Amino acid sequence: MNLKIRESKELSAEEQERYIFGEQYLLRRPLLQAISMEQAPVLLIDEIDRADEEFEAYLLEVLSDFQISIPEIGTLKAVSVPYVVLTSNGTRELSDALRRRCLYYYLDFPTFDRELRIVTQRLPKIGQVLAGQVVAFVQSLRALELRKKPGIAETLDWAAALLGFNIDRLDRDSGTLMHTLSCLLKTREDRVGITPDVVQRLIANAV
Repeated sequence: MNLKIRESKELSAEEQERYIFGEQYLLRRPLLQAISMEQAPVLLIDEIDRADEEFEAYLLEVLSDFQISIPEIGTLKAVSVPYVVLTSNGTRELSDALRRRCLYYYLDFPTFDRELRIVTQRLPKIGQVLAGQVVAFVQSLRALELRKKPGIAETLDWAAALLGFNIDRLDRDSGTLMHTLSCLLKTREDRVGITPDVVQRLIANAV
């Protein structure tokens, strides 16, 4: 409707293009929102390794100059400089250009005590015995040669599944426990490699 009104006023092609691509029609996505705020926000870009290389290249301008260039509009500079946090799971190598603009910090798997606190806080109905055994089992499992080691999310999923089956100790129902390992093992190779004998050994170490 608005465009038809503009056309009826016989604007030149250049004026129409300038109007169509005006800021009033610009959709402010998270990157642009972040640099447009008066008070510096925290901008979280989660799992940057899953983004395509074109987005990674586009991000370089934000991280180096804190601005975004839009061909039809121009360059929009940051009102305030956001605190940018990027996370990566290492599914692909990030470019050297992106690495140069970042401070690198590696987060390892949590210690036993820390993971135990996470489990008991996120699953308040879990008993201390089961929680301790679950964490001990998972930590021993991570020490094995796995294609994909289970993270904290998998620990929580597994503990919740065990609660759903009313299991209060790992050595009570090995058959049901075997069926719940899909919460921890997310590749065919790992599922085949972790045999019942291996599971029994891990249970013995955990209890």
